[in-house]
Amino acid sequence: MKLSREIKTGIIVVAGIAAFIFGLSYLKSSPLFENNKTFYAVYDNVGGLQPGTKVSINGYNVGNVTDIGFKDGSGQLLVTLTVNNEFEFSQNSIAELFDTGIIGGKGIQIVPVFDQQPLAKSGDTLQSKIKPGITELVQQKLTPLQMKVEGAVSNADSLLMNVNQILDDPTKKQLQETITSLNQLVKSFKGSADNLNVLLANNKMQLDSSLKNVNHITSNFSKLSDSLVNADLGGTLAEFQSTVGKLNGILAKIEQGEGSLGKLHKDDALYNNLAAASRELDLLLQDFRLNPKRYVNVSVFGKKQKEYTLPENDPAETDKSTESKENQ
Repeated sequence: MKLSREIKTGIIVVAGIAAFIFGLSYLKSSPLFENNKTFYAVYDNVGGLQPGTKVSINGYNVGNVTDIGFKDGSGQLLVTLTVNNEFEFSQNSIAELFDTGIIGGKGIQIVPVFDQQPLAKSGDTLQSKIKPGITELVQQKLTPLQMKVEGAVSNADSLLMNVNQILDDPTKKQLQETITSLNQLVKSFKGSADNLNVLLANNKMQLDSSLKNVNHITSNFSKLSDSLVNADLGGTLAEFQSTVGKLNGILAKIEQGEGSLGKLHKDDALYNNLAAASRELDLLLQDFRLNPKRYVNVSVFGKKQKEYTLPENDPAETDKSTESKENQ
């Protein structure tokens, strides 16, 4: 069958129209023969979102962004997106706008919600949300830090101004003099330290000998302490305390007049008698020395004994006369 030129022209026109429709659909990322649902989301700022951007659920691509336009005179943007029917979710699900990479790029992901509300159907407007990107997070963290740094710099500037006001010319001069004096003091300390090092170096042998002597003395003291411990010093002190107690008892009895020593201490008559007896004994010995013949007389031929004559200034007679006078 031979086709006429008109039929061939018609077929070519129809094929061209079909190709144009398919191409336009491909460029708009809206398949013609797939069973998809259309949803809407409203954003204040889409951050460079483009039509044809993939729409995902849990990282899996389920559709595309088909159109972006202004919703009304408020400046809000209405985003149209298609999602296939493979996955169903509640009408309270969220269409979240997020960064697809560090450098840039935006994408939309459906955050599905599974509650008792009706399922989302084609033509519904989903809740929208913009997830902060890395740049926004960094800005959120750096902004308070920047404010703190600016405040610190401002405070430091104020502090320096106050310091400059305090440090007038006389004060600066005094401060310089103080620093100079401090440097001189440090030099003096350094010189003293050097002299001390020289002294220690020159007397190292003497110091070593002194330390050895100290160690020897310490060891001797240690031995002495061991000897005192072994000598039962506690027992000796206990015996000494017992002896002191007994001596205190004896002295107490003497003070009370008990015993011979106590009577001698308390009885004046006994003391006077002993004193008188001692004096009589002394006189007797003196008289025996001066007049031995009074006490020893040996006569071989029976010679008559001479009468005894008292010597002049006889102490006994003197004492007797003194006693008689006192009695009168």
